[in-house]
Amino acid sequence: MADLKFSFAETFLCSAFAACFAEFFTIPLDTAKVRLQLQKKAVGDDVTLPKYRGLLGTMATIAKEEGLSALWKGIIAGLHRQCIYGGLRIGLYEPVKTLLVGSDYVGDIPLYQKIIAALLTGALAIAVANPTDLVKVRLQAEGKFPVGVARRYYGTLDAYYTIVRQEGFRALWTGLGPNIARNAIVNAAELASYDQVKQTIMKIPGFSDNVLTHLLAGLGAAKKPVLNLYLELSTTGYAEPVCHLVQTSKLLWIGTVKSRMMGDSGYKNTLDCFIKTLKNEGILAFYKGFLPNFSRLGSWNAVMFLTLEQARKAFRGELYYD
Repeated sequence: MADLKFSFAETFLCSAFAACFAEFFTIPLDTAKVRLQLQKKAVGDDVTLPKYRGLLGTMATIAKEEGLSALWKGIIAGLHRQCIYGGLRIGLYEPVKTLLVGSDYVGDIPLYQKIIAALLTGALAIAVANPTDLVKVRLQAEGKFPVGVARRYYGTLDAYYTIVRQEGFRALWTGLGPNIARNAIVNAAELASYDQVKQTIMKIPGFSDNVLTHLLAGLGAAKKPVLNLYLELSTTGYAEPVCHLVQTSKLLWIGTVKSRMMGDSGYKNTLDCFIKTLKNEGILAFYKGFLPNFSRLGSWNAVMFLTLEQARKAFRGELYYD
């Protein structure tokens, strides 16, 4: 990822821009995921059908009841999140990776060092950005309000203020535990995989540091079919661990617990949320929103990494269109 040498500030700005760009275009999928994750099974009522059903059904219901723009609820908080989280996790990745192997290291950095670096930067970045994630989920969770019922929040800034006023400053870090676990794993899956897949692709005759390589590596950071191609091409011996690591991003239950803790302040802690969800709704409840999450993961990575590489080239006046 670091063919050109960039300062932390330069990488942070390019990463924040690319993450925000990807966030804007994929947040409807994320909104559908959050609504599905927060939808609880009716207790003692087997007749009532769930309001949201499937990816397309959920998006259609939201658009019909609340308007098409409702699919972009929480976008301002989402952009806040990506400026902080996206900028820090990618901006710190290269410095941390260099710190782990030493500044005098020569050659390809081992995959396990890349994984460790991405785990650390993902955990640190989301620890700082957790308040933005909380507000984003709260705003995405708000559906159509009955007539006469006041809204909980009247915008992003009001949400920050209201949460602090009603629940205390510490409430902004609600769900921090599962959020760190989820984003550390996802960051390792995305950054380490992208780094390794791009490195491998560029060793293949005919491939260079261009848009096609960035697109394939971006898809490879999230999608197993591309990683299967990578398995066939790789001679490093590290391809299988990468594939296994990316598969851990399917641990959607962590995201479900995180979303429920952020969307519902009635849980005491992570374990309480996990036990109540398991007891009331069964194990499958943890995998609600799988399809929108899977769809967003691939599209978000492709858009973000492609935009990031082009933004870095443009930053140095070396933008190309091959």
